Amino acid sequence: MNSQPASDPADADHGTGLSLSYGYGTDRGLRRELNEDSFIASDPVFAVADGMGGHEAGEIASGMCVRALAAMPQLATGERSVTAAVLQQYLLRADSSIREVTGARAGTTLTGAVVVEQMGMPYWLVMNIGDSRTYRLSQGHFEQVSVDHSEVQELVDAGEITPEQATVHPRRHVVTRALGTGDEIEADYWLLPVEEGDRIMVCSDGLNGELTDEHISRILSTVGHPQDAVDALIQAALRNGGRDNVTVIVVDARNVMNDGGIATTAPRPAADAAEEVTLPRGQIVDASRPAGQDDESGER
Repeated sequence: MNSQPASDPADADHGTGLSLSYGYGTDRGLRRELNEDSFIASDPVFAVADGMGGHEAGEIASGMCVRALAAMPQLATGERSVTAAVLQQYLLRADSSIREVTGARAGTTLTGAVVVEQMGMPYWLVMNIGDSRTYRLSQGHFEQVSVDHSEVQELVDAGEITPEQATVHPRRHVVTRALGTGDEIEADYWLLPVEEGDRIMVCSDGLNGELTDEHISRILSTVGHPQDAVDALIQAALRNGGRDNVTVIVVDARNVMNDGGIATTAPRPAADAAEEVTLPRGQIVDASRPAGQDDESGER
């Protein structure tokens, strides 16, 4: 699936004052023959799918998942009216299509955030199925929003192993929920108010498998422009081993309405203001390509 830039710039608002700026990137990594990640970065949808199955089947599964999300009418209009129920309908379609094409021999994780509005106020609608992750840096606080659907997460929840032990556990890559394979295909959802200066990061496990949360937080807290943060995160993952495909999306929110209906604007980091880069608003990518090749937009 080829990249499909939309016409609007990445820095955009839709009449509510909220302005989004975002960057995206993917890399095959240093050990994998194929890149089975796919992603979509097009206001209001920002999501990463990590395919599973090998022999190009994972690439097919993640690509079909992304195409299903791209079919939502809100992608064409930029409306921020998606609900969890609507998202689940499209994920069920993706699951059915993947099973039909691959014979249920391939699957994909999916995680990300959709910007929605309720009563004129913006929210992050975070979704997750599998072990790709969505994080949030808000008001200086960094946290993982999504919860992994994996065997090691279940062991952590049961108190049988620590989060540190989970990072090196031999079963750490076994997911308990995915699209296209298995019995459980229901995504989890979280609805979070958008705060001024929020930074959302969506990634495949090729990033958090190489970098600790502390390392990720440090880069997100110190690198100004979202595209620069994406590039820094991917390069850090490659330096730490690059054992898997790695895909990252970073989204910044500014000019967020407060409770009184007044837009507030946080100052931009100096590096961000000095090195502003305008990207295409939309990017829908099946990420398989030779190692070291940049994403097809050519924008940095």
